This record gives sequence, C-alpha cells and structure tokens, in this order.
Amino acid sequence: MPTISVKRDSLFAALGKTYTDDEFQNLCFEFGLELDEVTTEKQMLMKEQGDQAGAGVSEEILYRIDIPANRYDLLCLEGLVNGLLVFQKKKEPPQYLVTKYEDCHSLHLTPSTAQIRPYAVAAVLKGIHFTKESYDSFIDLQDKLHQNICRKRTLVAIGTHDLDTVQGPFVYDALPPSEIKFKALNQQKEMTATELMELYSSHAQLKQYLGIIRDSAVYPVIKDKNGVVLSMPPIINGDHSKITLNTKNVFIECTATDLTKAKVVLDTIVCMFAPYCAHAVQQCKVYAPDGTYELYPKLETREETISVDKANNYIGISESGDKLAALLSCMCLKTKHEPERGLLHVSVPPSRHDVIHACDLYEDIAIAYGYNSIPRRALAVSTAGAQAALGRLTEQLRRECAHAGYTEALTFTLCSREDISTKLGIGIEQTPAVHVSNPKTLEFQVVRTRLLPGLLKTLAANRRMPLPLKLFEISDVVLQDPTAETGARNERRLCAVYCGKSAGFQFVHGLLDRVMLLLRVPHPRGYRLRPEQDPAYFPGRCAAVVLGSEVIGRVGVLHPSVLAAFDLSNPCSAVEINLEPFL
Repeated sequence: MPTISVKRDSLFAALGKTYTDDEFQNLCFEFGLELDEVTTEKQMLMKEQGDQAGAGVSEEILYRIDIPANRYDLLCLEGLVNGLLVFQKKKEPPQYLVTKYEDCHSLHLTPSTAQIRPYAVAAVLKGIHFTKESYDSFIDLQDKLHQNICRKRTLVAIGTHDLDTVQGPFVYDALPPSEIKFKALNQQKEMTATELMELYSSHAQLKQYLGIIRDSAVYPVIKDKNGVVLSMPPIINGDHSKITLNTKNVFIECTATDLTKAKVVLDTIVCMFAPYCAHAVQQCKVYAPDGTYELYPKLETREETISVDKANNYIGISESGDKLAALLSCMCLKTKHEPERGLLHVSVPPSRHDVIHACDLYEDIAIAYGYNSIPRRALAVSTAGAQAALGRLTEQLRRECAHAGYTEALTFTLCSREDISTKLGIGIEQTPAVHVSNPKTLEFQVVRTRLLPGLLKTLAANRRMPLPLKLFEISDVVLQDPTAETGARNERRLCAVYCGKSAGFQFVHGLLDRVMLLLRVPHPRGYRLRPEQDPAYFPGRCAAVVLGSEVIGRVGVLHPSVLAAFDLSNPCSAVEINLEPFL
C-alpha cells in the first residue's frame, strides 16, 4: 500500500477547513484511507539517516497517508483534495476534456522499438501554471506512479519535458548505446549511453533501473525534429528539455511494455494536473511503425450499469436507488437512477481506472455509506465449523513453550536468499525455496524454508537484552513441491533458540523432550536422536529428530560461522521440527 506525504497546512488550505489530527484521521477513515503518521520532514530524515541529517530541514507538519494500491488518482495532493471535497459534497465530480487539433504534436515509433519497449503514448498540458508546491507535487506523482503501477519503471516509464525548448514531430527510436549521446538531466557534459550507464551504476536512486535495459543490444531514446534527445527511458531525461517553475507547456511521453498500463498512467497525470492548465489538454498523434496512429490521451468516460437490489443485498443495507446514486456520486462516480427498472447508470471517469467490475462500485457505495453504519445481521447459512486440528495443536504448544520459559516471536514470512542459504552454510540451489519474481527489497526475495533465520535475526536485534535469551516460534514455512497443485506447500514447524554464555544444548533438548511428552511420543521408544551432519550446526553437536523412520527436524549447537553471519557473538543452540506428522 503506497504512502504519500502532504504538508498539513497546504492540505487544509486546499480543503478550505482546518482540522485537528483526530478529526482528519476520522475523515480519512470515512473515505477509506488511513492517516499513518503525523511527522515533519526533519523527523523523517533523522529517522532514516541519523540525528545529524535533520540540520536546517523544515519542521513543517506532514501527514503521511496510506492510499489503496489501485487508487492512482489519490497519489498526489491534487487528487486527494479533489476526492475529499467531492466526498464531503463540497464540489461536483470534475469533468475532463481534451482538445483535438489537426496540427497537433506527433510521436513516431520506429520498428526497432519492438526489441525493447514497444509501446508509447503522449499528451500536452497547454498553458500550465506551476507554483513551487504544484511543481513538487507533479514530480512526486510521477515517482509514486513509477513505484506503484509502473513496477519500478519496468512496465511504464514517464518523461515530462518543456515543450517550448524542443520541436516536433518527435521520434521514439531504439539505437545501439554507442550511437546515443546527450547531456543527461543535471549533468555538465554530453555522454554516450554506455558512459551514462557506468555513471549511474553507483547512483542511489537510478542504479536500480539500469538492469531493465542494460543487457539489450539497443536502448530506447526519444528525440525531437532536430535530433535533440528528450529522454533515454526508463533511465533519465535530457537536461535540454527539463521542466522548471517557468515551464508553460509540458510534453508528456510514456514508453511501456504494457500499453494498458501506459494509458492508465497518462490519464492519471493529465487528470490530476489539467486544472492548472489555461487551455484544455491537447491530444497527440502516436504513429505506429506501420504508419497507423492513435490519439492520446483518450480520457474516456464509460458507463456501467448495476442493480439497486443487488447492491443493497451485497452490502447488507436497504436504501433507495436515489440514495445509492448520491453515495456513488460522493466517490467521483456520477450516477443516475432509473427507477422503472431498478438500475443505476454510473459514469466512470478516466481518473478511476480502479473500477473494473460491479464489485468495485458496491465497495464504493459501502465506503460512502460508512462501514460502521452497516447493520450487523446473523449468518444466513447454517454451518458446523470447528477449529482446524493443526490450529488447535499450535495453540496448545504455544502455551506450553511459554510455560517452559521461552518468549514467542513472530517473524517475517519473506526473507533474503542469503538468510536461508549462504548464512546457513548451503547453496541457494540446494534450498527448495519459492522465489518472489519482483521483490520489493533485497530483504524479501524468497519465502522462508526454515524458521531458524528469523529467530536469529530477532536475537541480533535484541543483543543488549540480558542473557540468556530464549525464543520460540510456531509458524509455517513454504517448500517447493512438484506434486502440489501450486508447485509449493506449507509446513507447520516449531523452532526454539537458546542464546547464553554457553551453548545450553540441554535447554533445547529439554524443551524437545517436553513437547514430545505432551504429544505422547516418549523417548526413546516413540522418537529418537541420531547423529547428523548439517552445515548450520557445530560438527559433532547436531542430531536428527527421528519419528518412527521419518526425520522430522534437527537439534544442536549452531556453528560459529552461522552466528557471525547473523551478527551474534554468544553461543546458541536450536531445535526445529515439523509438527504435521503429529496430527
């Protein structure tokens, strides 16, 4: 869920009313948002970079607001204010218009772009008036879209340019890196694409995008009529056409690997900043390599029809069609009621690309009505539900582990590849892990295959606590399984770690005995220990836990290299077993 930061005073000025923090939090809740934090820019920098980072930074109050991931229209101050004002019935839902000129600007795609980023769309904001705040918001919206729907520029890359510094028609081409040379944004000299890739390999923000095109034989580039480079998407814009506070006409281009996403992104930017334009938004002709063209942005308003009775039944309310139409209008969805047929005709504006199904309309009705106002009702279906056996066993063992003096931890299900492989002395190729295809950070690359790394990271974060530290966790791990329908399966495990001045193997062994006794599996007849070699454990101090003929886990003293990898200095012992054979 993306989070936006807005200046409190600017927000209240745009809303035309001053709120207390609690009042604004309630307003956000009613609108389906969450006020995550009240802070300042100085406090944010100090939290991220340390106490010295806040020197000379503004202490103006900021509201950090969590926005639903599909509400792209709320990712900037302009969209948020518009949504709240319409929700409070202080203004009508806006109408978005485009102007079509016969001599409008054009963007021509060459056949070579199909090798790397085959789609592009474009638009012009004519006669725009920027203030410092609206300019910052314009840039910030692009960044939020890049991180959200654009999937870190892999699906869509946005470029904005001062139209008065370049001349159309524009060309979108794909060339070998050595043939691309221009002065990149905020650089002092011209460089080739190869030199720029080397320069930005250590850049804090841009280095994460280099891999999108680095291995390609050709790089995308947008030029104007005179060969001036506007941008090399998805990496950097050119310095020649950069927008400033004095910019009056903005040319927006979006190159993409997904045309639908590109249309959504372009519509969102145009809708949010069209009110700053002295003229209507101008369309651009985007020519495909075969010579055909499309006009963008579309800014299409479509109509959806839903039943009044179905809406009431799904939500659990009983309201008239006129009331439901008014509720939808509060969510920027102009609606007309057709009482003869009991239907609602909803106009979905181009700013609401999140509305793709009748269920989305039912949800907006429920938000405008107020979830807390929906009456509770008894379940209409008779069931014979009961707690699952695995859940019941988990609760019983949690209680007993706590009675044994261990503190329960709840760690992340996702972790880095190193946590479950190299830090434990094994290769990632030997680990049956489920990998995340597009991880948000390096800390969340795979789904954990063991509970042990999470507990060791918890110990490392609590090194200053008095010893001994005794932690346990009972949760699921996920393992690759070709026989499963999804290719993977969950496995419920118990893991406990003892950290003290000595290894304390007897403590985890005692806990294992206690758990087995409670499960009525006495030692040695029901379960036994046998010597085992595991790189995560000290040689000769590791044993496999065997139930019948099946190995269900391991117990032992952790290897010093594992402790060093997790930044631990005290010896530790651990036990981890699979609980599912006991059901």
